[in-house]
Amino acid sequence: MFNPLLGGVYPYFKKVMSLVVRVVAPDKTVWDDEAEEVILPSTTGQLGILGGHAPLLTALDTGVLRVRATSGSKEWTSIALMGGFAEVEDDEVTILVNGAELGASIDRSAAEKAYEEAQAKSDSTAGGDRKAVMQARNALKKARARVQAAGGNV
Repeated sequence: MFNPLLGGVYPYFKKVMSLVVRVVAPDKTVWDDEAEEVILPSTTGQLGILGGHAPLLTALDTGVLRVRATSGSKEWTSIALMGGFAEVEDDEVTILVNGAELGASIDRSAAEKAYEEAQAKSDSTAGGDRKAVMQARNALKKARARVQAAGGNV
């Protein structure tokens, strides 16, 4: 905000603090860059992280991580996560996951087809063996995350 009496800008308005975000899967580092904002799929719901956030350790569900890079763009990058943990400390967000894929690298039509197949499998196992039901639900969650990260709606 502009204040002519103070010679311009209020002294307590600072530049937006950025975060260093790392997404690490067992086989590769999926993301390692600065960001202005991160939205995590925690096991208790969506969790938004900005610069200056209090230290935090949280479990992550299978879902979509959204990252807004510091390049001044309003664009969000989507990453499909397959469960894991996130730690926030000193403007660093470290995300350790079982698996991850950048949304831009996912073939949307193939992901939608896999989602439909997982939906059919989940429907067919309903009321059956508990292990088969849980496996089908997990496969459906993973397929849904991949479709959403690729920009689809399910």
